[in-house]
Amino acid sequence: MRTLVLEQGTPFCSVQDGGRPGLRHLGIGRAGALDGLALGLANRLVGNAPQAPALECLLGGIRLRFACDGWLALTGADCHARLDEVAVWPGWRTPFRAGQQLLLGRPRVGLCSYLAVDGGLQQPQILGACAADLTAGLGGGALSAGSELTLEAAPGLWQPLGIRLPLAPESVRFLPGPEWAWFQRARHQLTHQRWQVSPQSNRMGLRLQGEPLVRQGGEELSSHGLLPGVIQVPPDGQPIVLGCEAQTCGGYPRLGMVIRADLWRLGQLAPGQGLRLVPVTRSQAHQAWLRQQGYLARIELLLAKEAETAC
Repeated sequence: MRTLVLEQGTPFCSVQDGGRPGLRHLGIGRAGALDGLALGLANRLVGNAPQAPALECLLGGIRLRFACDGWLALTGADCHARLDEVAVWPGWRTPFRAGQQLLLGRPRVGLCSYLAVDGGLQQPQILGACAADLTAGLGGGALSAGSELTLEAAPGLWQPLGIRLPLAPESVRFLPGPEWAWFQRARHQLTHQRWQVSPQSNRMGLRLQGEPLVRQGGEELSSHGLLPGVIQVPPDGQPIVLGCEAQTCGGYPRLGMVIRADLWRLGQLAPGQGLRLVPVTRSQAHQAWLRQQGYLARIELLLAKEAETAC
């Protein structure tokens, strides 16, 4: 049996996959990886399906030991990983041997690091996913020291391989929301000041700190459906950008919606980090999505050519 053992854990280490989309009408959020792009890249590098279960670690601080041979890939925030004192570079497929120890340190930039292992993690599914929803209590929860994880059968990789990872985010693009008109005087302030990510942020959402936004109009809202990426403005004027474990409904004004191509960036914004919010048009959002899909297509082509060479 292929296994790995978590020898040192944190409350911010869990098993995540693509989450549980399509259940919000039942009051069940998507959850899953905070940085879905990084999850998919790590899995692709080791031959797994893009949404396969992998380890998500916020702010590093874990140590694990492999009880088998295989291949690993690290993506997301550079956590200065070391495999038996040898540096492991993010964005690379790296071999490991039974008995070797992997240490993930605290990243200097970014928040989430992802560890994928060839074959993927063998985890029970709840409502169609293995993801640990830490807010709702679905899935396995945070991993603690001593946790043993079983790995699926390996696909048979044969050589190291690296890809270019996206740069750490400095801005997030958004489309104006239904209540955008309520904040006409605050729009320049919203988009030109540098917001700071609050320490009160979590997987439910990023709380931003800055000069409060003042609402000029509108009535009280009834509860309405919400999605990850919605930018809400509560009464204190400090925006909240909803995360992957966000509630399924709420009543705060919706100032905007983070574009699909930038949702991964929300998973790399650590407490204290600065952030700019940039409004874009639907056409610009669509072009950003096409560029991201082109980037993934080039990686798929590289991996396909490498697999052909192996044969």
